[in-house]
Amino acid sequence: MKLRVLIPAFIVLSIISVFVGVKDISLLDLFSLTEDQIHILQISRLPRLISIILAGVSMSICGLIMQQLSRNKFVSPTTAGTMDSARFGILIAMLLFTSATPLQKMVVAFAFALIGTLLFMKILDRIKFKDTIFIPLVGLMFGNIVSSVATFFAYKYDLIQNMSSWLQGDFSMIIKGHYELLYISVPLMIVAYLFANKFTVAGMGEEFSTNLGLHYKRVVNFGLIIVALSTASVVLTVGMIPFLGLIIPNIVSLYYGDHLKNTLPHTALLGAVFVLFCDILGRIIIYPFEISISLMVGIIGSIIFVYLLMRRKAYGL
Repeated sequence: MKLRVLIPAFIVLSIISVFVGVKDISLLDLFSLTEDQIHILQISRLPRLISIILAGVSMSICGLIMQQLSRNKFVSPTTAGTMDSARFGILIAMLLFTSATPLQKMVVAFAFALIGTLLFMKILDRIKFKDTIFIPLVGLMFGNIVSSVATFFAYKYDLIQNMSSWLQGDFSMIIKGHYELLYISVPLMIVAYLFANKFTVAGMGEEFSTNLGLHYKRVVNFGLIIVALSTASVVLTVGMIPFLGLIIPNIVSLYYGDHLKNTLPHTALLGAVFVLFCDILGRIIIYPFEISISLMVGIIGSIIFVYLLMRRKAYGL
């Protein structure tokens, strides 16, 4: 996907996203906005647009980093237990710190997401059968175990409804004052770009990286910290968005290869465009009602995922 295609698509979809909703606001209304329309734009439409972009960019880049460090194209926060661990962390924060602020919940979710991701990477190191499809299946099983434990405690302490709210990713409740945690991902993505070359070298293996003078474990742990912190902020603010960190990096790598510094801007932009498209589609299919972003991304993402699997099999990769 060329930037000259992605950038216009991003601009057009962003404009459409702002003006799609139950309250009718058109482009012509910008020249004579009422106080009510200004209020809607400031409180709901613009925060929603910003959160969509940040969530799409964050989860796509997290998937790219994880695929590079694990050397597996089908590893992502969804298939490595990172999202499930973050959700478990939020539940623990609700149980132990009943009056915790969103930032405090995010810290606990970050800790659990990091621990869960590190555990998956340790499991990865011990697996001898390094089949491309087998590794994410192990990650999905690990994530399901974490999710089952979280569900058990949620049932025990009557918090299952709260857990369900983080199971379904949804932008409909995003308003001013309830999405600002996503801004944490902005400096993280900048740092990820600055460390892109090191992540690329680390993706070639520990022995190769060490021979080139790279501190392999330090770089890998730093990458996982970026992934865990970004995932925790997205899960806490929006909820779980499946397949995003899995399919977007794979689509970009088909065109630009595996050099992280070259693919990262395209991955970020395509991730934002994809989530914008899914969100707009979810808002207009059963208008004036809305389909959650996790369902829309799950349906479209699963179709793309199956295509990638079939394409990989067809080319014997």
